[in-house]
Parts: sequence; C-alpha cells; structure tokens
Amino acid sequence: MRAHTDEGTPSPEDRQAPPGPRTAPVWAAPALASLLARVAVTRAEVGDRFPLYAEPDTGTWRTTARGTWTGGFWAGLLWLRARYTGDAADRAAARACTARLTDWTEADTATRGLIFWYGTALADDDLGLRDRAARACLDAFAPELGLVPWGSAFGGPRLMARVDGVPGMVPLLATADAEAAHSHLRRHVDLCLGARPPRWSWRHDPGAGWTACADPPSGWSRGPAWLLLALAEATPLTGGDEFSDHVDTLLTKHLVPPADSTHSGGPRDTSAAAITALALLGLGHRDRAVAMLEALVDSHLTADGRLLHGCYDLATGTAVRHELIWGNFFLAYSLAALTGLTAVGPVAGPQ
Repeated sequence: MRAHTDEGTPSPEDRQAPPGPRTAPVWAAPALASLLARVAVTRAEVGDRFPLYAEPDTGTWRTTARGTWTGGFWAGLLWLRARYTGDAADRAAARACTARLTDWTEADTATRGLIFWYGTALADDDLGLRDRAARACLDAFAPELGLVPWGSAFGGPRLMARVDGVPGMVPLLATADAEAAHSHLRRHVDLCLGARPPRWSWRHDPGAGWTACADPPSGWSRGPAWLLLALAEATPLTGGDEFSDHVDTLLTKHLVPPADSTHSGGPRDTSAAAITALALLGLGHRDRAVAMLEALVDSHLTADGRLLHGCYDLATGTAVRHELIWGNFFLAYSLAALTGLTAVGPVAGPQ
C-alpha cells in the first residue's frame, strides 16, 4: 500500500486508468490471496461472533453476537475462502456461520436481502435459508407501497424505504416473485432519484405519502453504490434493462469517493468503491471496475489483507477510516470474479 499523495496532487483515486486487458491484472490474484488469508486470521480471532469493523492500527475487530445487517458478508467471505482453498475445514466453518444467520429469516428488516443473498451467493450449501428468506420477504411485501418496508428490526419507523434495503433484496425476491422484485427496485429508484439532490431514505405516513429523511445525507457515498448494485442485480431479470438509463447518474468521478460528497476534504470510503466495482462488473463496465479495484489494491489494501479507509458513519464519527467487513467482502468478490474463481457479477449464485 503506497502512502497517500500530498493534498492538491492527483491521487490514484482521482485519476482515470487506461483500459485494461481482458485477462486478470497481475495484481488481482495476490490481492485476493491476502484478503482470504485475512479471513483465516479473522476467524481465529472472532470465533462464533461476527466481525463488523477493525481498528486501522491494530486490526482488532469489533464484533456482534448475531451479525446485525452485515452477517451475510462474513458468511460470504468464509464461503469464498472455502471455494479458494477447497479445504473441508473451511467449508465446515462457512456452513456453521451460515447456520447462525437462521434467526434473521423472520426478522422484520429489508436488510435480509444483504444478509441472505450475499451470505449464500457463494455457498455450495445454503441450508435452505435463501428460499425461506425469500418467502418471508415476499410475505412482508406491501403492495400498496410497492416494496418490502425497511422494517422495525433496528428500531425507528417501520414504513420506510432506504436504499440499503434494495441490494440483495432484488435477486432474493426474484427467486419467489419477479414482479415484486421489480416493484421493490422501481419504487426505490423513483424515490431516491426523483429528488434533487438524491435522497437515500424516505418515510411513509398514511394519508401524507412519502417524505424524504435527512439521514443518511444526500452526499452519502454508499447511497449511489448500493443503488447501482441493485441495478446490476436486476439486469439479468426479464425487463431489468428498464433501469439502464440510471447507471451514469449514479457514477462518481472518483475511483474511491469521499464518504460524503459535500465534504470532499473528509475521509474516503473504500467500501463504497468496492461495492461500485462489483456492480460495474455485473453491468459489463469492466474497465472502470478494474480502475477502481486497482486504486483500492494499490493505495488502501495492506500486505496482510486489510482494506483500510472505509467509513461506517461519518456523522457519528463511527469507524471513519477503518477496515469494514463489507468492504473486504465486496473487494474479495470482485477480485474473485476478475481471476475466474467465480462468475463475474453479483448474481452469480452457487457454482
């Protein structure tokens, strides 16, 4: 990982890379190997708990007992390592972690898309959780709203639409009801991109309709990244190309964007770049995806496989320059696609 350039000098995140070859870049395989070696180290540290974010100086993880909305990313990383090594012990660890997600199938949250799609997309045994979660989400679908509500699992109003409740939910719902999946995405696209500037969270009040919320802010880095990922997930579905005109709207000029675009001098968010890179691979924008991944590997990935400079929550000052479990996951998934370990794109499913 190179040191950052001085203020005012174009950094790797702000430069356009030339189109790359169709073969995997030479840096992709070593970077993937380091990330998956980090998975083994993390597994030994956290045991049966779920890693959330790690301190940039020590690499020590903050963990949760049940996995919260990020539990599927840890399961996904374990499955990716099992696929990489072919080791029975790695597969057993991935399967055990996936089983610990079971309670989330009936939880009232649209983040079940993130938990169960990405927790099982690379699995060779999803324990039937994907189908159970898909049916439960379809049961929660509100036809009058045109979506699966954000839900009450994390507190606050239940009848909300948040952009982080879209990725994963689109392909998950599509396994049970393709029209519900399209409706869920369409409603979020209309809400988020129908406002100027875009707004990433909306509250529904009976009789009053939808009202934009201030949190997360309009400049939030993961807002466009999450929605772009959902567009990529919809593309292979019948009629999914109806959303293609929104792709350019969601792209940033930065290879690694600021955590809040209205505070360009603040911290970057490598996790947003990793999410966007996987989305771009799924959309067929390989050159742009490779440029983003090279910026991450070159300037933000440590030799021991830690993707630093992810920003969890800038407003509260929570983990603003840290290693984030979802940042590691999306970087590893993208590199696995580049190197041929798995199919390109976020809708590959089990191989």
